[in-house]
Amino acid sequence: MRAISTIVTSALLAGLVVSAAHAQQTYPSRPVTLTHGFAAGGNADVVSRIAGEALSRHLGQPVVIEPRPGAGGNTASQRLTSSPPDGYTLITLTSAHAVSAGIYKTLPFDPVESFQFISNIGFQALIVAVRADSPYKTMADLIAAAKRDPGKLTYSSVGVGSTQHLAGELLCAMAGIKMTHIPYRGGSGPMTDLLGGQIDVNVDTITVIEPQVSAGKVTALGVTSGNPWWSLPGITPVSATVPGYDVKTWVSLAAPKGTPADVVKKLNADTRAGLAEKDIKEKLNKIGVDVQPGTPDEMKALVTEQVAKWKKVVADAGIPQQ
Repeated sequence: MRAISTIVTSALLAGLVVSAAHAQQTYPSRPVTLTHGFAAGGNADVVSRIAGEALSRHLGQPVVIEPRPGAGGNTASQRLTSSPPDGYTLITLTSAHAVSAGIYKTLPFDPVESFQFISNIGFQALIVAVRADSPYKTMADLIAAAKRDPGKLTYSSVGVGSTQHLAGELLCAMAGIKMTHIPYRGGSGPMTDLLGGQIDVNVDTITVIEPQVSAGKVTALGVTSGNPWWSLPGITPVSATVPGYDVKTWVSLAAPKGTPADVVKKLNADTRAGLAEKDIKEKLNKIGVDVQPGTPDEMKALVTEQVAKWKKVVADAGIPQQ
């Protein structure tokens, strides 16, 4: 009987090993959730849906987009880090992920070590914009007005700790002005209120602002990249008025720390294959994304460098921490 028991136990264990190996080989066997930390309709949501479409084609499973706005993207990040590391819950991270490390005194996760990075998607610039009927027609006009009435002008962002927030704070610090920050939860709220006259200045992505520029409803005072952005040749960089000013945002994919290596390898390969497809690349280029996927190690190195950069920016500019 003891021999029979040993044989049965061994068979069961072998079956479990085979079953586990089979499960890894057949990943994914069900839909994958791709979360992000901003409201539906905003840049993170649009990029997530395009990336999700590309990834779904190669995974052979639906990729469900799940917005979880709040705390400059940190609500979604915290949810991600508490999810099972099985490849079925992913996140679209933006540069706000690194900015938060500088603007928040503490975070409920480590911005580098709590994540398994998959791949970068690409880089974007931001636009500083006002209503078409605004008296400010150039960046110099805006700065002069802000100097005359410190704190009177308001500028929006998609949340405290977002790249838009820090882009506005850095502009104020470098130009020697004061504007009042009005945070939103992403989505269309900032643009709606700009057009409605509730705020004076909108600092946001090309995805959100460029269509309104083309429609003649807003005026772009400057692009935040240090040099003219490739998709916006007609918009002067802010650096032409504020020398040295340079802010770009990035968008990437990540999973919880501990995700199996073979799952990470597949997700990276499928992401890169999807982003290389002509229609996907065209969709991303249309919203000003310079598509630049890479390896998980390259993504980790970028995030590590960006966290250090924004911590220094916050400290050097004297930007208050939250």
